[in-house]
Amino acid sequence: MIADPIRLAVVGLGAMGTRMLTAARAHPGYTVVAGVDVVPRTLDVPVVASLDEVLSDVDAVYIATPPASHASLTLQAFAAGKAVFCEKPLAVDLDEARAMAEAAEGLPNAVNFALSDMAATLEIERLVPDLGEIRGAEIRLQFPRWPRDFQAEATWLAESAQGGFIREVLSHFIYLTDRVLGPLAVESVSADFPAAGAAEISARGILRAGEIPVHVSAVSGAAVPELYEWTLWGTRRSLRLDQWAQLNSSSGGAWEPIPLTRTGSDSARLTLFAEAVRGAHPRDLADFASGVRVAEIIEAFHPSR
Repeated sequence: MIADPIRLAVVGLGAMGTRMLTAARAHPGYTVVAGVDVVPRTLDVPVVASLDEVLSDVDAVYIATPPASHASLTLQAFAAGKAVFCEKPLAVDLDEARAMAEAAEGLPNAVNFALSDMAATLEIERLVPDLGEIRGAEIRLQFPRWPRDFQAEATWLAESAQGGFIREVLSHFIYLTDRVLGPLAVESVSADFPAAGAAEISARGILRAGEIPVHVSAVSGAAVPELYEWTLWGTRRSLRLDQWAQLNSSSGGAWEPIPLTRTGSDSARLTLFAEAVRGAHPRDLADFASGVRVAEIIEAFHPSR
């Protein structure tokens, strides 16, 4: 049995890794043993250059490096019997993603999909039986700039090898759709890449959850407001999730906001991960199996891989 608090190493100290390290340091269920990054940094915890230096001293690892390195770090941690909480996407290589999911069997594992524990997600699930026949779903994303300002230092996000909004953002909404409607299949998808090695500037497609169509439309670098929109069309009632957290409903008229009392958070998902480390299987924490399903859809937009 792992003693309390859980000893954690955070690997990759960019925007997301630093944010999660801060949340873990404030969480009573964790002790952050170290940060791991190839770039020397001064933080309130020791920072080392390699996971090897601290792996024997921790119970769990949070991986926030660029996606191409997720597999090697995850497999290293699992081989040492450690729990792993990984940033999305699980991997950019589907064989690696599947190997990660296979290695995760029997060990605590999670993928950090921000919508997994959001109040809107839970309310959507509660309301689905009231919607009537589901006629379809739609995901719309717009970015006036990519990468977004808070990720400007992560230059890999502007490159097709690991980055782009399909992997970084669309993956969250593919997870939500998979969770609400069931596993997805690709009917037709495509994306536009402005130059060799550059991330996509637009994407569109139709997926299917059984017989239910799921429409995808996304663009970056256009004179538009930043938009995150997920809609579920029902014959009696429809739902729309705006800007990650605002849930709206329509019975044929204008969209009306649905009051929500709480939202998910980094700290809340750390609590769920702590439950997983201690042997539970929190429903509102995405696991590697769901991460593989998302990766299979996301990578279909990248035909060269």
